[in-house]
Amino acid sequence: MIVDYHLHLRGAANGREGPVELTAAAVERFVEQAAARGVDEIAFTEHMYYFRQAEPFLDHPYQRSRVAHDLDDYCEAVLAARAKGLPVKLALEVEWLPGREDELAEALGPYPWDFLLGSVHLLDGEAVDLEPGVWEGSTVEEIWRRYFAELAALARSGLADVLAHPDLVKIFGRRPAPETVEACHEEAAAAAAEAGVAVEVSTAGLRKPVGELYPDAAFLVRCRELGAGATLASDAHVAQDVGRDFDAALDHLRAAGYDTVTVLAGREARQEPLG
Repeated sequence: MIVDYHLHLRGAANGREGPVELTAAAVERFVEQAAARGVDEIAFTEHMYYFRQAEPFLDHPYQRSRVAHDLDDYCEAVLAARAKGLPVKLALEVEWLPGREDELAEALGPYPWDFLLGSVHLLDGEAVDLEPGVWEGSTVEEIWRRYFAELAALARSGLADVLAHPDLVKIFGRRPAPETVEACHEEAAAAAAEAGVAVEVSTAGLRKPVGELYPDAAFLVRCRELGAGATLASDAHVAQDVGRDFDAALDHLRAAGYDTVTVLAGREARQEPLG
């Protein structure tokens, strides 16, 4: 079984990312690319900050500027495609907002999610994956420790079923001392395993300044040793990127000792043979 469990439902023009497109036709373009790349099942995980229902939770200007759609329309587009027999799952990429997880869970509760994908993009309101963002005024070690503490809190919160790009903090190639990296990995891997949350192996990092898969090999090995499941993801924002670089992702998973992939439906997980 091969899945791509991190996709953004967008249109495209000349191969470039277009706006959010909440139509069954848009879903079908992603499904066609998945089939061409040997991906058995895909999940749409649009960012929650594109939807009006999430607006009360948003403070960052980047996120607030993107609110333009209704969550019901998004669900309808994905579910309509599934009703036609297409191998798609309904999910959402949920921002970790410390202290607001119960409110957010309540707001998202009425929707028929197959899973929720949790992401840490912000530390004290500043972005990890934008510059200068959080990188101005803090040391690399401080940022890494804060990021992984929040990732562990997200895992323990029950808000999410999968951790997206779980070492996103390395996006610009900045790392603290090896002993700090190891401690950060241990904290997050233990939290994911204890909470029964899967970690995402994402090829998106290959397209970022760091030029690496998420997460690091040592982190992934520790997740497997402690018993955390794993999913596969491209983080595609255009249909052409579905399943992109999955040969590398599959090798990464197998090298870490995984022989199954986590498959989700109705927020329940099961293991299927990998590949």
